[in-house]
Amino acid sequence: MVQAIDIICNLFTPTEVENDQTGLDDTFKAQVRMARADWGGVEMDDYIRRMDEAGIERSFLAAVRCGDMNIKGSYEISYERVAEVCAKYPDRFSGLAGLDPTRGMQGLRDLDMAVKDYGFIGAHFYPHWFGLAPDHAKWYPYYAKCCELDIPVMLQVGHNLVYSRERRLPSVGRPIALDQVAIDFPDLAIIGIHIGVPWTDEMISMAWKHANIYIGVDAYAPKHWPPQIVHYLNTYGRGKVLFGTDWPVIDPIRGVSEIAAMGLRPESHEALMRDTAVSLFKLDAG
Repeated sequence: MVQAIDIICNLFTPTEVENDQTGLDDTFKAQVRMARADWGGVEMDDYIRRMDEAGIERSFLAAVRCGDMNIKGSYEISYERVAEVCAKYPDRFSGLAGLDPTRGMQGLRDLDMAVKDYGFIGAHFYPHWFGLAPDHAKWYPYYAKCCELDIPVMLQVGHNLVYSRERRLPSVGRPIALDQVAIDFPDLAIIGIHIGVPWTDEMISMAWKHANIYIGVDAYAPKHWPPQIVHYLNTYGRGKVLFGTDWPVIDPIRGVSEIAAMGLRPESHEALMRDTAVSLFKLDAG
């Protein structure tokens, strides 16, 4: 079995659920067909058992920053909380630093601390939580900081669903918005996660055009992936696509098993599940 690396995973323990730190209401959980037994959260030891069954050796945990904290319905998972989990399970998890452009210079200092003090290996953000497209000027200082720190940045592209009926968010993440960003920051590895649905062809075109743009195939069950993304990752896009679950949206066991059933070329399967992530996030560095 090819060992896998999950590039985007969320903390979803009973603690986060109880503290309303998931952004997901029961309607969304039902919409994505989350197992009813998981609605209240899954303890980390139990989740690691799922990783083991799926053959996932490491998952990247996002310290998400979801919206201006002065606005009702926004939430975050602190860097400290994610760092604590990564420290407890150093061989299984790595941290991703959530970005919030409303925090000004403090947000940049936080990102610097996350990488230098906590050992986080990448940055992560959701454009829709701030109503700012990926090419908005307020993101540019963070792109520059990621270049300085030599870490990749990942961000949701495509539309976003109604995660909570109390906070409906606009879809501002058209993949084409990455075009100018990739031009302005050619040394920055940019990963558009969530496939780019419903603009998957647009996302593929960006990854094909720019050497520094990649695609994360998370948040959608693999058996429902658009056929063009499967063709891309299996052929001329090998090495530009990375596996993820966006847990708790996709169960890791389901995700890995459905990909295994696709019958991908061995070299394409290995690149998707592990090799590209190892290279991009420098996991084999000493």
